[in-house]
Amino acid sequence: MSKIQRLLDNYNSHIAIPWRDVAAAQRVIFCVYPEGDELKLRAKIGEFEIATKNHNHGWIQFDLTDTFANWVCSLKYAKSYYQKPYLMTSVIQKYLDYIEEEFEKFLLEKNVGVEDVVALYGVGSVFGFLKVRDLVDRLSTKVDGRLVAFFPGSYENNNYRLLDGYDGWNYHAFVITCDREI
Repeated sequence: MSKIQRLLDNYNSHIAIPWRDVAAAQRVIFCVYPEGDELKLRAKIGEFEIATKNHNHGWIQFDLTDTFANWVCSLKYAKSYYQKPYLMTSVIQKYLDYIEEEFEKFLLEKNVGVEDVVALYGVGSVFGFLKVRDLVDRLSTKVDGRLVAFFPGSYENNNYRLLDGYDGWNYHAFVITCDREI
């Protein structure tokens, strides 16, 4: 069985469990998979949707992949930042604000409710710009149902590492991996 298939099976088992009313951080689910399997995950994202809908929950996808490019293009001094990227250090925190605003608009447009799953993918695209912990902290409070973050990296000893590229961090979310069955 492929790792992504095991992740899907584990997700299916977890999403079948009746939901309780819990704090925002406890409504977050991290689906952790090897970063080399990003394309395989994207090819199977529809199967995660089917699994979710089979358990009577809505499914809404929010893709982070192009958010950095869209944000930079919207900046007044975008050309200056292209010519001198080091100038971006003074405005990079506004990228998180931009994502939060786009996410709020998205949730309103999609009329997301308490029985819905919001799937957050393209998480690897924020690598080097934002910390996923900060991003999830901001977005999780906006979702009344479940926020599922598809996380390319690793999870060991309660420690997440995005793209296995730098020191990890701890978070209170429920973790689903492709390493073992749940």
